[in-house]
Amino acid sequence: MLPMHRMARAGVLWLVVVIAVAAPTARAAEANPSATANDVARFLAGMEPAPDSPLAPLAREPYWRYHAKSLDAAWAKLEEARLSKIRTWSAAHLTEPKPVVLYMFSGPDFLYVDAFFPDRSIYVLSGLEPIGQIPAISPAVRRSLPGALGGLRASVGTALNYSFFITKEMKSSLAGSNLSGVLPVLYLFLARSGKTIQEVTLIGVDKEGAVVPAGTREATQGVKIVFTGREGRTQTLYYFQTDLSDGGVRRSGFLKFCEQLGIADAFIKSASYLLHSEGFATLRGFLLDRAAAVVQDDSGIPVRFFKTQEWQLQPFGRYLGPIEVFPGNYQRGLSEVYRRSNPPRLDFGVGYRWRPHESNLLLAVRSGREGVAQEAARQK
Repeated sequence: MLPMHRMARAGVLWLVVVIAVAAPTARAAEANPSATANDVARFLAGMEPAPDSPLAPLAREPYWRYHAKSLDAAWAKLEEARLSKIRTWSAAHLTEPKPVVLYMFSGPDFLYVDAFFPDRSIYVLSGLEPIGQIPAISPAVRRSLPGALGGLRASVGTALNYSFFITKEMKSSLAGSNLSGVLPVLYLFLARSGKTIQEVTLIGVDKEGAVVPAGTREATQGVKIVFTGREGRTQTLYYFQTDLSDGGVRRSGFLKFCEQLGIADAFIKSASYLLHSEGFATLRGFLLDRAAAVVQDDSGIPVRFFKTQEWQLQPFGRYLGPIEVFPGNYQRGLSEVYRRSNPPRLDFGVGYRWRPHESNLLLAVRSGREGVAQEAARQK
């Protein structure tokens, strides 16, 4: 995440897409009687909807063809420069994958968590960015689509070019919009990643971590997306809008929900160095206790918190320290880890230092004494 005066919180650009508001659930054609959630996702992603979809005629319009061509070109470049290389790195180094991945401070960044952690059963994403309503394209708003699709391309542009999002102030960037939030971006990334959306449901999580209906008082608000990949296996993506500070997690049941999913892998990228702060000690401790492996850039958990008797650390790339907008977050300990290790180079960019020859990545794998959470689980 970047400070508001420069790049604001990285996680997602508040998306201005002028399309209709749907009901809380979208299974098959429920969100819009004329188009499935997967139809809408493919349309927003610049991919041909099903031939019998009511959106198929719109996909012949010149503005949509331009949208599709632009995203095709951007995706081809991204696939060659980053995604294919990340998947190769993952296959070589994440050899004992857990079925669950926790990605804190993510915004709608399914794109990179899917590349680093492909084919997992459950992905849990979280951040301050709002969910918005389930996208649906109705006849009443179709004349607004050229501008809406242009806004969508602009919204995902930094993620495609630099590997992180830029978040803008809601009041200024969403003025006059009919739909906001992370869902249109999640739709685009799911479709472009080869997923087929089966069901989308707005949900809440109460203070005990139980799933409750969306809008329940004092519940943490979220969305559940069930989808299948190219192999046809059912997977689930959760996104929760939640404050991850110590005060925020004390007031919510979000971490209890995550705890119920069992031991997980964790991913942290472009996180504004928040986990360096004592104001995020609860979340930091939770991840250190619950994670089997952590993949992160230097904006994640400071290296001094990984106890040598419990974790094996393998650095990749080059550690140059934070970019200039994050003064005071240089890690001498991490620099020493890099100096001792002579780490292999990265052939892809990730995080705030998005150029390949400047990027850093740390793989921390639990070893030795197991975490409290693991010991408790084993005794059950």
